[in-house]
Amino acid sequence: MRRRSLLAASAAMAAPLATTARATEPVDLQLVLAVDVSRSIDEDEARLQREGYRNGVTDPRVVEAIGRGMIGSIAVAYVEWAGFEYQRLVIPWTRIATARDAHAWSDALAEAPRASLSWTSISGGIDFSRRMLAECPYEGTRRVIDVSGDGVNNSGRPADRARDEAVADGIVINGLPIINDRPTFGRPPPIPLDQYFQTYVIGGPGSFMIVAEDFDAFGTAVRRKLIREIADLPSSPA
Repeated sequence: MRRRSLLAASAAMAAPLATTARATEPVDLQLVLAVDVSRSIDEDEARLQREGYRNGVTDPRVVEAIGRGMIGSIAVAYVEWAGFEYQRLVIPWTRIATARDAHAWSDALAEAPRASLSWTSISGGIDFSRRMLAECPYEGTRRVIDVSGDGVNNSGRPADRARDEAVADGIVINGLPIINDRPTFGRPPPIPLDQYFQTYVIGGPGSFMIVAEDFDAFGTAVRRKLIREIADLPSSPA
């Protein structure tokens, strides 16, 4: 009985994301959203973080930007990471072309369980995201990893080494640093976080970052970032 219930629950969660079963379908963009879930992010901040992505993907301006692409669709994978030993694919590759697709993706993220672990391995998040891109069932003209987080790399190999290998493979890495009022458990970063992301995290042709001044501002930053990534804009939208 318990096994039957677990199978039913898994099927129910997978139902809104039936588009993930389609393979070799072309998309304008393969996008990995790589999200920090280290313990410097508390429950309230984690909620704001997920709501930011849910509201960002479903925003009519983002859906419009998707529709204006040459193909009119993107593929998105949602990854969470903490220390070098923890990376998780929360929502598998999903094709988004319409508002209905976007809302189904948002609903799946709302239902997905969340874990929180110690340490911050941006390099681990990049390496894992790179593997996810290699396994993407959709054919995209661009490959992007978007890294959001509130602290510097303090676990695993240096972030810039992972960044450089990904860029050499033709991947663009963009950043969304979150200026948290208590990063890394009260220890200030060695350099300002936005400067750290600029120097050690983002890379590749046209790479950029958008700073979220705090978790309350995260949703606006996500929307701006998604529009710029999807439209492949050279400068920030107004």
